[in-house]
Amino acid sequence: MAGLLAVGIAAVIAGSRSFAAIGQWAADAGAQTLLALGARRGAAEESTFRRAFAAVDADGLDAVLGAWLWTRTAQVTGRLVIAIDGKTVRGARTKNTTAPHLVAALAHGIGAVLGQVAVAAKSNEIPAVRDLLKAFTDLAGAVITLDAMHTQTDTAALIIARDAHYVMTVKANMPTLYSRLKKLPWADVPATTTLTTGRGRRIRRTIKVAAVPDWIEFEGAAQVAQLRRTVTIDGKQTIEVVYLITSAGNHLAPPTVLASWIREHWHIENKLHWVRDVTYQEDKSLVRTGNAPRVMATLRSTAISLLRLAGHDNIAAANRHHARDPQRTLRLLQTA
Repeated sequence: MAGLLAVGIAAVIAGSRSFAAIGQWAADAGAQTLLALGARRGAAEESTFRRAFAAVDADGLDAVLGAWLWTRTAQVTGRLVIAIDGKTVRGARTKNTTAPHLVAALAHGIGAVLGQVAVAAKSNEIPAVRDLLKAFTDLAGAVITLDAMHTQTDTAALIIARDAHYVMTVKANMPTLYSRLKKLPWADVPATTTLTTGRGRRIRRTIKVAAVPDWIEFEGAAQVAQLRRTVTIDGKQTIEVVYLITSAGNHLAPPTVLASWIREHWHIENKLHWVRDVTYQEDKSLVRTGNAPRVMATLRSTAISLLRLAGHDNIAAANRHHARDPQRTLRLLQTA
């Protein structure tokens, strides 16, 4: 099984999107490459990968690969910052089953996936995120960034109990909390502004940070912030205002640092979810049997993580680079 999984990861690094493609990669890789990956019986056929991956313990696989990648993460400004968000594997939906929804943790800066859990049937992301946080052996000193769905007092308490910090977003879908934060005297708070341009867009980000008011009920809360994002495209301007609650004090998270954490949080969308959807065409995948959809998603996330750790920014180009020579993929896995 370990050999089959290693071959699967290697094939996905080379751009394979299906069991047929994995089987073809294995057939072309050569006996020595397969032996080095632990496939001592030679190249397995597509049907073998299909049956094996459908039967794999997906929770165990996620735990093992996440723990391994945890040891290879890079820290931003001397501190591990982790973005957590979920994605549905839409292509795995059938007439009788719902598509698996997976919650992943991504290391800011490097883009490696440190863990993943599945959302239980008839549940949602909120308890899944707490399960993911509990699975990490050591979160001391880390910063966890979360979107508005996970701005929950119980989640904040769990993060504080693990000696970590949280950065939680408050949007208009939380009307009471949003309204109270909006009414704070932001006009009296100094602003820090950054401007970025590119791809026909002009983005101005302005953040104002203040000490946490007494009525905030989130355990450990130290600061609140107003973040205004103004995007101009072809003369048309859109403005989004969100609020933040964080347990990180000003000494740890001054305005520029807090703003960078929020900006980096959304890299989980374009460095992971977008790549799985567009480069690997995950939502068009016809893998639907047993645990196979989730296992394939895990292999994609692992391949993306390894390529990011090796310095590749363009995953599609990295796939093509490794597809041209199986030895490149083998060297990547041996040196990861």
